[in-house]
Amino acid sequence: MKEWWLQVGLLGVPLLAVYLHIPPPQLSPALRSWKSSGSFFTYKDLNIFYRDSSGAVGSSDVVVLLHGFPTSSYDWSKIWEGLTQRFHRVIALDFLGFGFSDKPRPHGYSIFEQATIVEGLLRHLGLRHQRINLLSHDYGDTVAQELLHRSLPPLLPLASHRRCRSHLDLIVSTAPGANSRLGSIHCITRAFPSLSILQYINQRKKHRERWVGALMSTSVPLHLIYGPLDPVNPHPEFLQLYKKVLPTSTVSVLDDHISHYPQLEDPLGFLNAYLNFINSF
Repeated sequence: MKEWWLQVGLLGVPLLAVYLHIPPPQLSPALRSWKSSGSFFTYKDLNIFYRDSSGAVGSSDVVVLLHGFPTSSYDWSKIWEGLTQRFHRVIALDFLGFGFSDKPRPHGYSIFEQATIVEGLLRHLGLRHQRINLLSHDYGDTVAQELLHRSLPPLLPLASHRRCRSHLDLIVSTAPGANSRLGSIHCITRAFPSLSILQYINQRKKHRERWVGALMSTSVPLHLIYGPLDPVNPHPEFLQLYKKVLPTSTVSVLDDHISHYPQLEDPLGFLNAYLNFINSF
């Protein structure tokens, strides 16, 4: 038995070495274009990719897009042009560990750090104190919730809401709030799994009250764009829970066949739902 495990181990070492040194795939023309249209800023000696496009003339509105797991800012590519027709500036970044941003290993990836990186990008662009619309998806939802929390006064204990989910895995849009400085906050590492990006799942559980509490306590209007076929947030249970926890939030439900990536599956329907929400203020 020991010899069998030894043979497996000896075979596994070179296979792991090869796996860790596989060169990245060649970028498609669309991704090359996306990258060439962007820039990098430095966060603690790490390079963070972002795109910043000027758009509508006569508008001062800014929208920042926060992508999901395990993808990148390219998730927003199909609605980018539509957003530039409404907003003065459209901004998206690749979170640390994703897309074209650096992927340090080992690294203690956290939602808190990603939120700090977003704040750093806003400072870098001279927008730290400007009203911002946040449009978020999946992993980005939790980053948005942390940003919301940072814009709130100290929260009251929310022990009675411990059973509430600590995240919303769909698109959550937010629009200007009267008392919010944010104004409107509308690659996994191959090794060291305990320090990987996947730790965000445990962080959501640990900080459930903080992040659900931010949504419940904010004066910033919230909007959910929901795909009923989403396997991560099954219909109708998720929608019922969302409306119970956040009764003041508005909701757009897309066609029955739309799933977890509505901005890619139905970009026109998604864009219309978002702009209808934004234009209602």
